[in-house]
Amino acid sequence: MSFTWPALLWLLVLLPLLVAGYVWLLARRRRQTLRVSSIALIRQAAGSSPAWRRHLPPALLGLALAALLLALARPTMVLTLPMAERTIILAMDVSGSMRAEDVKPTRLAAAQAAAKSFVDALPHEVQVGVVSFAGTAAVVQAPTASREDVIKAIDRFQLQRGTATGNGLILSLATLFPDDGIEIQHATGQRLFPGTEVGAHKPPRPPVPPGSYESAAIIMLTDGQRTTGPDPLDAARMAADHGIRVYTVGIGTTQGEVIGFEGWSMRVRLDEETLKNISLLTHGEYFYAGTADDLKKVYANLSSRMVVERKETEITALFAGLGALLALAAGGLSLWWFGRVL
Repeated sequence: MSFTWPALLWLLVLLPLLVAGYVWLLARRRRQTLRVSSIALIRQAAGSSPAWRRHLPPALLGLALAALLLALARPTMVLTLPMAERTIILAMDVSGSMRAEDVKPTRLAAAQAAAKSFVDALPHEVQVGVVSFAGTAAVVQAPTASREDVIKAIDRFQLQRGTATGNGLILSLATLFPDDGIEIQHATGQRLFPGTEVGAHKPPRPPVPPGSYESAAIIMLTDGQRTTGPDPLDAARMAADHGIRVYTVGIGTTQGEVIGFEGWSMRVRLDEETLKNISLLTHGEYFYAGTADDLKKVYANLSSRMVVERKETEITALFAGLGALLALAAGGLSLWWFGRVL
């Protein structure tokens, strides 16, 4: 636990002074004598109440003051809290290599099944968008709270040639920030995404610390190396400048597999180094899934991360409320037992 105004903690030195004053008052009362006509009157006035009752209300009041003094210093604590409204973009590889069967039944089928389970496990308030990428990238589902629409979009995947990992990342980022004019550079020019106009010159968004944007995240799943499009590490740096975390999931084997597609064949290998660097640059995390079961576990892990977050939170209200309750308890017990408020 830390404090926003730690200098006010010096006020806690008042508590020992108050305790010392209370002890002095008790001693002073013992020294005082009271002349009465009959000892029976003293016994009747004292009653049969236990001695601890006399000290409990002042003790509760002291604890109440301690809690209120701590509240003045504005305490903060790292707590696990439910995630606020959030948007998640699933960027999924649909290149021809996803037909490989080293992950049963195929890499694509396993990825689709795991992604749909992941979407079902998310809280309803989390919006999900889907971007598919191969030689090019496309938004197959804009961010929505409709789980049915997202699952239908995942089921519509069709395999294509090429692997443009950078395009997938940039388009995912453009989907999260449609008004920022995020562009994909092509050999023939520029392609602008929704929310921008050709020829518009909008000043770029000032960079923020990597991983600082808590309202959105990108989860990218791929099984191969980039064969076309912009460098994915450049795209990762763009995501980092926007504060977006990118969680990368590698599916398949690092040894690779020879596959055939539309009359050609090639060996496809998992580029773990690039995926690890993407997650490192954006303060995300890399996960490896060598089997369908591994992939399900990865998405289950990601689902739990998207539900809650650990965040430093001010808990002044907690200490203030505790102080108020203790003060009310002290006054109530004193009124109940002795007919007066302390």
